[in-house]
Amino acid sequence: MKKSLLLFLAISLWSCQNQAQKKETITIATSMTKETIYQFKVQDLAGDEFDFATLKGKRIIIVNTASECGLTPQYEQLQAVYNQYKDQNLVIVGFPANNFGSQEPGSNAQIASFCQKNYGVTFPMMAKISVKGNDMHPVYQFLTQKTKNGLEDSSVQWNFQKYLINSNGELEKVIAPSTLPTDSEIINWIEGK
Repeated sequence: MKKSLLLFLAISLWSCQNQAQKKETITIATSMTKETIYQFKVQDLAGDEFDFATLKGKRIIIVNTASECGLTPQYEQLQAVYNQYKDQNLVIVGFPANNFGSQEPGSNAQIASFCQKNYGVTFPMMAKISVKGNDMHPVYQFLTQKTKNGLEDSSVQWNFQKYLINSNGELEKVIAPSTLPTDSEIINWIEGK
């Protein structure tokens, strides 16, 4: 009888520990759930709300921009890529940021005027934000933190770093600032190759 009681207690204890471990595993798995870009609403350069959920089913290129950078001419190529693929479910979303060498000092209105006048930008441009540091915008927290994007940790290296978001709203690739928007790596991704 004592052996049966001890066996029963041992099995019960094991069962309770096993259940606790399962609950912990479920909790950890739930907290690691990959987020999507669709949860974010931001302001555009005009101060209007821009809801990423309206882009469901589209491929998205998110790029941090600056008006006084050596890479600023990439605006022209971004616009060319947007013109070529916007009717094939591609959206480019620009986020002006002044984090690198104070190369985006302008106001939202000045940035809008600069982009239109110099590069004819028609893709969506958001209000100026911070893409690194203590005041990093939540969109960029998502883009740079594996616990949020489910892909990888990264840091924004400079102006014109590109984040490629697939048609499910998930981060798929991070592209270096110096890689041109017309590079085959980006074009092949857009075309699903």
